[in-house]
Amino acid sequence: MRQTYDVHIDGKQFTIGGPPDLRALPRNWLVLRVEHPEEMDLAKKTLAREDRLRGIHVFGREVEELWQWFRRGFRPVQAAGGAVTDDRGRLLAIHRLGRWDLPKGKVEPGEDVRTAAMREVREECGLRTLDTQRALCETWHTYPRNGVQHLKCTHWFLMHGDSSEPLAAQTEEDIDQVRWLDAREVKAMRGDTYPSLVPVLNAWEAAVHGRA
Repeated sequence: MRQTYDVHIDGKQFTIGGPPDLRALPRNWLVLRVEHPEEMDLAKKTLAREDRLRGIHVFGREVEELWQWFRRGFRPVQAAGGAVTDDRGRLLAIHRLGRWDLPKGKVEPGEDVRTAAMREVREECGLRTLDTQRALCETWHTYPRNGVQHLKCTHWFLMHGDSSEPLAAQTEEDIDQVRWLDAREVKAMRGDTYPSLVPVLNAWEAAVHGRA
């Protein structure tokens, strides 16, 4: 059974899990014991309202029960993406709307997540030769659209690509660059990307370069 869920909300983190080690928590985090659905709603509102807060960790009941309470009121969205490595250990990245990102997109009706991840990499980067090695991790984040709050789960896959192939940015998706990034550039990317993408970079570095 899953031990924790980490959801990114407007750049902040909402963690659902067991009792945390208070000494290990970052600064400006709040820990709340939640016993009722209404308390979960209050926790979400508190994170949004308090500018100084960088994250909230809730616990108190079975994690899956807490997770069901958290998901109330959100419209679920499934997405998939790829952390693609070449023979030199570089990471394939896209530059979109002023930030470095990884190729990803929504899963189409009737499409499995692995197929969706490969399709998105090909569409956004122009890469044809891809080998999907294994599932890497999942990330969660929320966003509003047309007055409705959405909860997106992105399924990430570790892939291998051929860097001798030409790359082509999908400009209709606001992508203006596609590049293979070396270790120094990946480190710089951490400061110029979305907080929800940092766990993917961590998982990629652990899988490819053995760094946790």
